[in-house]
Order: sequence, then C-alpha cells, then structure tokens
Amino acid sequence: MSTLVIVESPAKAKTISKFLGRKYSVKASMGHVRDLPRSQFGVDVENGFTPKYITVRGQGKVLQELRTGARKADRVLLATDPDREGEAISWHLAEALKLDPEEPRRIEFHEITKQAILKAVKSPRPINTNLVDAQQARRVLDRLVGYKLSPFLWAKVKPGLSAGRVQSAALRMICDREQEVRAFVKEEYWTITLWAAKTAKSKQFPARLVRLGDAQCDLKNETEADAVCNALADAGYRVTKVTKSERVRKTPPPFTTSTLQQEAARRLGFTARRTMSVAQQLYEGLDVGKDGVVGLITYLRTDAVRVSSEAQSEAQQYIDQTWGTNFRPAKPPQYKTRQGAQEAHEAIRPTSVGRTPDTVKPHLTRDQHLLYKLIWERFLASQMAPAVYDTVAADIIAVDQNGAALPYTFRATGSVIKFPGYMALYSERTDDDTQSNEASQKQLPELVEGDALIKRSLEPKQHFTQPPPRYTEAMLVKAMEELGIGRPSTYAAIIDTIRRRGYVTTEERRFVPTELGMLTVDILKNHFPDIVDVEFTANMEKQLDAVEDGAQNWVQLVSEFYKPFSAALEQAHHEVEEVKVEDEVTDEVCKLCGRNMVIKWGRFGKFLACPGFPDCKNTKPILVEIGVPCPACSTGSIVERKSRRGRVFYGCNRYPDCDFTSWDRPVTARCPACGG
Repeated sequence: MSTLVIVESPAKAKTISKFLGRKYSVKASMGHVRDLPRSQFGVDVENGFTPKYITVRGQGKVLQELRTGARKADRVLLATDPDREGEAISWHLAEALKLDPEEPRRIEFHEITKQAILKAVKSPRPINTNLVDAQQARRVLDRLVGYKLSPFLWAKVKPGLSAGRVQSAALRMICDREQEVRAFVKEEYWTITLWAAKTAKSKQFPARLVRLGDAQCDLKNETEADAVCNALADAGYRVTKVTKSERVRKTPPPFTTSTLQQEAARRLGFTARRTMSVAQQLYEGLDVGKDGVVGLITYLRTDAVRVSSEAQSEAQQYIDQTWGTNFRPAKPPQYKTRQGAQEAHEAIRPTSVGRTPDTVKPHLTRDQHLLYKLIWERFLASQMAPAVYDTVAADIIAVDQNGAALPYTFRATGSVIKFPGYMALYSERTDDDTQSNEASQKQLPELVEGDALIKRSLEPKQHFTQPPPRYTEAMLVKAMEELGIGRPSTYAAIIDTIRRRGYVTTEERRFVPTELGMLTVDILKNHFPDIVDVEFTANMEKQLDAVEDGAQNWVQLVSEFYKPFSAALEQAHHEVEEVKVEDEVTDEVCKLCGRNMVIKWGRFGKFLACPGFPDCKNTKPILVEIGVPCPACSTGSIVERKSRRGRVFYGCNRYPDCDFTSWDRPVTARCPACGG
C-alpha cells in the first residue's frame, strides 16, 4: 500500500523521508497552496463573508505534482504543522486535491524524530474543522481591516501605509509609551553611601542611608545631602541589627514561543523574525553527522510549558551523570501553563538531551548553534533543582563621639550562593541585558550586633528619576503576550510590519515611533478606537479561541465586528481631512542635481533620497557615526551599516577605500595585549 505524505517545506520532507520506508513518498506543498487574492478584496460580505480562495501565484506546478502523486498513491496523509494555520493548509490541500476531509488522513507530530513520525502515521484523524474555522475567521478579519482601512490611510495620510487588526494595537502601545516618556518630568534626588570596614586591614563594603530618624531617607538636592554629610563628619558607626535568611530562586520553565523570542533578543540580540527563522531550521531537521538528518527541537509555535515524561526522564539521567543527583528535584517539576494556552503542545525543547550543543556545533551555522544552545540549556535548567542563597542585611547607625545614637540609619545587604542548582548551567537575563542574579550583590564580612565599624568614606551621589523605558523587542513581545494581543506565532510578523512601514525606528535597540506612526495612531484612536484598543484586540483573540473550541460561530463573530467597523469607516471618510506628512529635509546636497536630499523610509529603515524623483533617482544611506576611529586605516571613522537582510554591522566611512567591517560594535579602547 503506497502512501503520499504532504508537508509544507522541502527541508521537512527531506528529514521525514529518511524515517519512512520505500512505500512512502514525501512531498512539500511549499507552504500555502491557496489563499485570498492579493490584488482583490476576496471576501463576499453580502453572502456570509465567504472567502474567495485562489491558487497562490507560483504554486500551480507544485499543486499539479501533488495531484499526480495523490492519484498514484493508495492513501494521502496531510502532515502540516500542528496549529491553526497548519490545519488550514491541510484543509486547503484536501479541497485542492479533492480529498474527503472527514476521512482520517491528518497526522500530527510535535518533533521530527523517527519515533514521533512512525507513531503519527499509525494514527491519522479527520481534519479539525473548528481549527480551520478559527484560522479562516482570523484571515477574514485581517482582510476586512487591512483592505478597508489601508486605502483610507492612503487617501488621508500617505500612500503605501497599512493598518492591521493586531499591528495597530501594538503600534499604539509603542506610541502611548512614547507620550509617557515625552511628558515625564525628571526629579532630582540624592543618595549617601557609607563605605565601611570591620578593621583597618579588611575589605570595605557599602551601606546605603535609608532612614533619617523615623522617616525614610528622601534627599531632594545637594544642599540636603551636604547637610547630612556635614552632620556625620565626625560620627562613628555601629551595627544594630543583622538579619540572615535563606532564599530560594525557582527554576525557569522551558521556552514557549514568546519567552524564546524574548530571551534570544536579550542574550543573542536576535530579532523575533530571526529567532523564528533559525528555530524553524532546527525543527525541520539538519544533518548532524552520525545521527543523519534529524529535527533538533520540538515544534516552535507553542504557548504551553508542558514536557513529556520521556523527555523529563532523559533530562534527569543526564543531570545525574553530569552534576549529581542533588542537582535535580526529587520529583520532575511541573509548570503551570497560562490560561488559554494549548495544552496539546509541548514546550520548546531539544528532541534529545544527548545531542549537546558541543557535539552538534560542527554541523550548525553560528546562529543555529547559538539558538540551539539557548534552548538546550533552558530546558535542562527547567528540570534541575532551584538555586539557594544565603542573604544578609545589616542595619548600621551613626553614633557620636560618646557612643550615643544619631538619627541616621544605613543598610548593607549581600548574598552568596549556598547551592547553585540550575544556575550551575543557566542564568536568566532581564530587559536591561544584565544577569538577574542576586549573588552579584557584594558579600558582606561576618557582622554581629554591636560591631563597631571603621568609616573609609561617605559618598553623596546625585540621581534623577527615569521615565518609563521605551519598549525593546523583548519587552514588546512580553507585553503583547501578557495583554493577550495576537498569538506568539504572529509577533515576528507584527513587529516586522510596523518597522518596515516606517511607523517606528530603533534607537539603542528600543522602539521610537516616527511622526508618521504617531499621526497614524492619533487618526485611528479618534475614528476607529476599537482597532487600536488593546482590550478589544485581546477579547477578539478570546473569541477566536472560542471558535477553535466549537463554542462560537465564525461568521457571526466576523459579522458582529464588521457592522460597526463599516459604519465608522464611512463616517471617517467624510470627517477626516487629508494630512500632509512632509519629508524631513537635510543639509546633504544631491551630487547629481544640487537639491537638498530628504529622509525617506525603506524596508531597512531611513535613507537619503533626492526630492526630484523620478527625474533624479539618487539615493544614499544615512551613516550613523558611533564616535570610534577606524582601527584599520585610522583616518576614517566607524559608522553603522545594514546588510541586505537588515542586520546591523559596523564599517569604515571611507568604504570602498577601507573595507574594515565588524558585526560587533567597536569601542575606542584597544586591547592591552595585542592592540586590536
């Protein structure tokens, strides 16, 4: 009995075909074979929002080959990805190949290993129409917003703009944060740090002034800080209270799509799109030497933290052999999946813990190895024992020359790792790119109540309150997930779209909305409040989940959205006047025609262009100098550049006369050993 197995990609087809016998033929659909037309609206609003599906351009030959293969085979199995979109692709394939969707021909697997594939082909099921309806509802909703609202923005603001059901809410988050930053008024405050030691020869440690009498320390300006320092000029110091405790740091759960994107951004500097692209390669399969072609990680689009018992058992054995039994908990850890997550999926993990990052490194690209190492370490860490700290806090009071207490209390804190647990392998990062590690606090000397301390110095320091931070890509992904906007699989596309459309730019890896982005959000807030309303967008996701569960009719859902949206669109066309967004003129003179060049936005950000287009088509990149002389030629300076794929690198501004380049940002300091 011959079987045709259809997957999406050639890489996945190549991997799976190695696990199946000669009676199986594995072919790739190359993604979607049918979709809504790009040049037409494609939704019949008057007849139940019926979608008009056509063969995707360029897919005719692929579809013909699949039809020929289906006719020759005794049965056809549809092995697309195990999510809504994958289910929809299987349904489209069934329609195009004239297969009965109610026959058991849909197979699912969450990792591309021989065991998983052989198990899947033995248990096909019918296509899940609820999943298909949920994906169809999302596709139609996005088409209604995109193809109705975007032309409105073209007419009123600027050609080429786009508005999306989810991207507009994400853009609003960035713009609202920018308004908070601009409205923020910084306030001055001062801190005073006592540097003290137990003996004349012992190491000093810091203690911060925390109380003035019975009130918390709140020094507004230099005058107040100087007054305290003057009052303490001749003071001595004594320990009045020492508190010791044990603190447990819980293990982090294994990665979901969202947390993988966040951590890859923090630790590796990867964009969400880059993370998903590399993860897809790891999932679909790579040749790793003696094991041949195999999928290295489980399915990458998941919001669950569940782990199979087999994977946990393998991890426990590895932990026992590598670190010892005390480095794993008595029972395998169980993590609570957030509400609404798909429990059928597993977390992202390596398909085999035995394939360590070092053993597969020779067979992977740099990006593949870095991401695999991150996933492998996070999964193993999630199965290890918590870290344990000994923490200590000491209250120190100032005393006069007679030993009487003065109304100034300082506090010194410190901690030391008592048991490293999972931190022997892995430490998380925070959004400011630092390691989240309490052990980084200074270790205090052994202090007891009544100890007299020696003052080394008293250090007053000026500070200013900081505005709320602009979103990094990791912070935006985290906020979108917490608010329920979009789904993890869509975050990369959403961020990529608002960046490509010129709605945002990045400064020091943080999103800053452009004037165009702020203007677009203002118009949408005034006339289409639901489109940019975070709560409304999140509620729509819940309704799509209800369609998937079979508790909501997708046509009714779309209809309830479209009626008020259509009315608001018609009203806005009459009320909103055309807004002209002028290009920013620069001092750079066009070498071809002498006009002052203007700043334009392209796929990879800002560039300079002649305003005389199309008569003059001169363009040039905007060179951002970083204040570092070129280490190769010494006469040029280092500027930011972007590769064809949009990745930032650094090079000499004298290119092509000097071809120095670096992926890493150079600094002015030179290596004391080699001068590099």
